Amino acid sequence: MFNKNQDINASKNIETIIGPSVKVQGDFKGEGDLIVEGILVGNLQTKNNLKIGQNAIVEAEVKANNAFISGKVKGNLTIKGKLEITSTAVILGDIKAQIISIESGALLKGKLDMPAGSIKIDEPREEVAEDLEEVEESEEEDN
Repeated sequence: MFNKNQDINASKNIETIIGPSVKVQGDFKGEGDLIVEGILVGNLQTKNNLKIGQNAIVEAEVKANNAFISGKVKGNLTIKGKLEITSTAVILGDIKAQIISIESGALLKGKLDMPAGSIKIDEPREEVAEDLEEVEESEEEDN
């Protein structure tokens, strides 16, 4: 997968690079690694890794295996594996991923969904419920 310090030319699996001067409108679907440094408007899907550079703008529903986002994304993201969001990222849309890493400074607006199988939250035991009721009653008396 991509990381912050990786040279773009270092990965042998990169299939497509949308350069900084390129604007793509429409649906983009690929099999290999994809790097977006320009503008993409439409839908974006790759079965492998996705990197959205710091100056990139993506207005699309995004689906990828793993993703590394430093730029601006307007649309929902569905990532099968790991999503890394850097401090320069701006994401306006819902995010669904197994693993999410968010650096301080990133801006996000939307729902976050990390499916973790069947997580069960146990019902509070009777004693805990009684303690909660007592606290609520004492707060009401204070007001």
